[in-house]
Amino acid sequence: MRTDTIFYTLFQVFPTLLFELIGVPSNIALDIAENYEFSSREIKELARRFDGLFIPQGESATDIIYFVEVQFQAKPDFYRRLFAEIFSYLGQYQTENNWCAVAIFSTRSLDPGLSIHYVELQPKLRVVYLDELIINQDLPISLGVVQLVVDSQEEVIEKTPRLLQRVREEITDPNQGRKILDLIETVLVYKFTHLSREELETMFSLSDLKQTKVYQEAKTEGKLEGKLEGKLEGKLELLPKLLAAGLSPGQVAQILEVELDVVTSQVGQEGARE
Repeated sequence: MRTDTIFYTLFQVFPTLLFELIGVPSNIALDIAENYEFSSREIKELARRFDGLFIPQGESATDIIYFVEVQFQAKPDFYRRLFAEIFSYLGQYQTENNWCAVAIFSTRSLDPGLSIHYVELQPKLRVVYLDELIINQDLPISLGVVQLVVDSQEEVIEKTPRLLQRVREEITDPNQGRKILDLIETVLVYKFTHLSREELETMFSLSDLKQTKVYQEAKTEGKLEGKLEGKLEGKLELLPKLLAAGLSPGQVAQILEVELDVVTSQVGQEGARE
């Protein structure tokens, strides 16, 4: 299973997920998540990206940056690579914020443990073992989806109908509901590789959900958002060249037909990477 792709999507769909995984109550996690931007920035020296990077949006240097790595295979040098990437990032981006590393393992047996070289960094490390999560009907839907990733096929067959029912009952935002359903379907595709999407839709009654008016409207809205985002990304690819030609941010905004704050925001991000 491409767990890096799955978890990248999970963190996008559920902004509170990281904080729920490390034990923050859901009502508090929501307030914390509003102050963070989820990213996956590249470390130039190593040509590597973190599975997840949660960057504070406030101006306070006391807010913590969270570096997240998800591991579903044995890797003896996991912590050596993780801490090397973190310190390379801190050197590259010159952040003043404190930091925390979050290591997410599918099972405890994959955790190689800290060697003597890194044991003093223990206070800055949070470790999560997905197979030890206790999932019940009172816990967030986000953790229910995570549990599907590590569950056996038999457990997935048992839990998925209840999870889908919770999505129908508890998610009031149609667009959010569509994203969650699409994410659950993606997990099912990876879990049941011998079945087609059509067979999975029939097995879990996904086809019935997709035919509802709410889902179809949300799907149409999502496609429109995707087209707009793609169009904006295409314009922003021209931004460095226009600035290098000596144009001001205001002139660039006018040429690209975007808001000035979009240009200035990109200029700030590019400056932070240099």
